[in-house]
Amino acid sequence: MASNTTCNTCSDPTCSAKTRQHDESVEDFARRQRLQGNLCRIKHKFFVLSGKGGVGKSTVAANLALTLGMNGFRAGLLDIDLHGPSVPTLLGLTRAQARTTREGLIQPVALTSQVSVMSIAFLLQGEDEAVIWRGPMKAGVIEQLLADVDWGPLDALIVDCPPGTGDEPLSIVQKVGDADGAVIVTTPQQVATADVRRSISFCHKLDLPVLGVIENMAGFVCPHCQKTTDIFRTGGGEAMAADMGVPYLGRIPIDPELVNAGDQGVPYVQKFAERPAAKAFVHAVEPLIGMLERDRVPAAGPASGTVQE
Repeated sequence: MASNTTCNTCSDPTCSAKTRQHDESVEDFARRQRLQGNLCRIKHKFFVLSGKGGVGKSTVAANLALTLGMNGFRAGLLDIDLHGPSVPTLLGLTRAQARTTREGLIQPVALTSQVSVMSIAFLLQGEDEAVIWRGPMKAGVIEQLLADVDWGPLDALIVDCPPGTGDEPLSIVQKVGDADGAVIVTTPQQVATADVRRSISFCHKLDLPVLGVIENMAGFVCPHCQKTTDIFRTGGGEAMAADMGVPYLGRIPIDPELVNAGDQGVPYVQKFAERPAAKAFVHAVEPLIGMLERDRVPAAGPASGTVQE
């Protein structure tokens, strides 16, 4: 999704952030420059989407960020599920609080030296606080998470979107403007793939490339005999991807350790790298890693934020 909007510090003569528009206030112009300045320091932007809740979308987003970090890339993980943020739980960051720099920017939480994380949960008073916002306020918060978070230079920003095609995914896709594309997550059952089709249509309407479909919970690998049992119908994601004309990235089997890791806040692909589900996940995201490998020089500098103990 091509865009000429860049920050006001670049040498691009077509940069729209260099010039204040005739109907734009000074405050709006400054905010747009700050947003574009932040985005220009991020080489690649990926969205993780699903039309259905409960398919493991946040798990995919978190493990994608970790996999990029394990491959030497600087990755940011932005959780924009404002009403049900689950990334902090998956990564053991439920007690983390974002800090503010002297410049007034929000500092993301550094999960590792390579991966930094930001979620609305880091700005709330407690884990049980409810977010009761309408569309315009949600759009403003999403812009703030892009413009006012000190992401620093990143090789990739992974955005974990809430399920569906509503305010949050629409706002962030429009704000980012030049994303590399979206990873669509589904489970094999028809009730999931039917909803996920709408996410693919959403991408097409916004000219957002669909990088591929990941079929999660596709079979159960017995930890004792290693035999795979198809608890749910299998192949639904692959068939749907073929029917919609988008790439199929692969299937990830059910692993009880993946569930336990999420509940305990343990990075799954790091701790259980030799398990079939972890290997399947790494294989599924190889095309995304390939995109980053093509401009291999990693973004300079350590991860923004403070590693939580």
